[in-house]
Amino acid sequence: MNRQKRHEIFSRLREENPSPVTELNYTSPFELLIAVILSAQATDKGVNRATDKLFPAAHTPQAIFDLGETGLKQYIKSIGLYNTKGANIIKTCRMLLDRHQGEIPENREALEALPGVGRKTANVVLNTAFGHPVMAVDTHIFRVSNRSRIATGKDVLAVEKKLIKSIPKEFLIDAHHWLILHGRYTCIARKPRCGSCLIEDLCEYKDKTET
Repeated sequence: MNRQKRHEIFSRLREENPSPVTELNYTSPFELLIAVILSAQATDKGVNRATDKLFPAAHTPQAIFDLGETGLKQYIKSIGLYNTKGANIIKTCRMLLDRHQGEIPENREALEALPGVGRKTANVVLNTAFGHPVMAVDTHIFRVSNRSRIATGKDVLAVEKKLIKSIPKEFLIDAHHWLILHGRYTCIARKPRCGSCLIEDLCEYKDKTET
């Protein structure tokens, strides 16, 4: 796919949704971090149902740490892998208090040192909370990028690097959200909705559907 076509794709996505946002509910970088940790192998709606009860009760590293694992798990037990996630969140809160004065660090290395935080989660926080032009490649972005041929790669890191290199800079801040939403609602896994896709004529997917 050439640069001109990519520019047109993201121009259309921007025109349709000029200010895209995450579908996770949060009011601070810390709340976003906790929500993203919880979102692994879970839906945003499911995470929001849990955090809508958790955050009014505890929304700082100290407050969640004070809940302890048992107390925290009462709020997140509806989410998959809640035992592991709960343990990691308590450890992360302790580390934030001990090393970062309870604040969320604004750099990848420090974020990835937190329990339960990998490259994708760090990228989400850096992009959504701090406005860094980074790309968190989840299953939706990986699928859309490869299927459309915006950026092809055999693994998420390869796709991430190619997206950062090939997306015009004016679109980089919001590209993460546009691609996730496109994969979640239009370019879905089983049968993409090509007939109702605003970039269908630019997409290089060979097996397009009519619906």
